[in-house]
Amino acid sequence: MKVHINGEERAFADSESHAQFTLAALVEALDMKPDRVAVELNREVVPRDRWPQTLIKDGDRLEIVQFVGGGSCRF
Repeated sequence: MKVHINGEERAFADSESHAQFTLAALVEALDMKPDRVAVELNREVVPRDRWPQTLIKDGDRLEIVQFVGGGSCRF
């Protein structure tokens, strides 16, 4: 299965692309922390509580944003 993530085509092995390949499984496969990312699937933001039942299909387009803390503010 091939999907586009942040504008880049990514391929996933057949074992990962079964009918039950969900958004939650994708975030896990990408080794991302679910509480630190936001996901847009085909131009729609998907709430985190819907990730386990949101299926990823061949050709889907995703934008995944990771939240990063840190830095300093000087005045």
